[in-house]
Amino acid sequence: MDTSRPLIDQSGPIRRGEELDLAHLEVYLKFRLPGAEGSVSTEQFHSGPSNLTYLLRFGDRGFVLRRPPFGNPVKSAHDMGREYRVLSKLCEVFQPAPRPFVY
Repeated sequence: MDTSRPLIDQSGPIRRGEELDLAHLEVYLKFRLPGAEGSVSTEQFHSGPSNLTYLLRFGDRGFVLRRPPFGNPVKSAHDMGREYRVLSKLCEVFQPAPRPFVY
């Protein structure tokens, strides 16, 4: 077992080239997320080789945003619709599974 890596990923600065358009994202999410009030701030989780994962904060509320890598040529490998559908069902029967809010 590799003990050099933490078991829980910590968020940090966003990697260059993986920035989000926060102005548009904030407007879009304020109408779709419960408790999305105030300005949005964001960090990025750096572990995991697949989809890009960000921590979004609206005041004291935190949300996780996942998206396929930029420039990804294999769309089926990062099917966010499939992830949303699976998590929507899984969270109903398995408490540790996150509940998705927006796709």
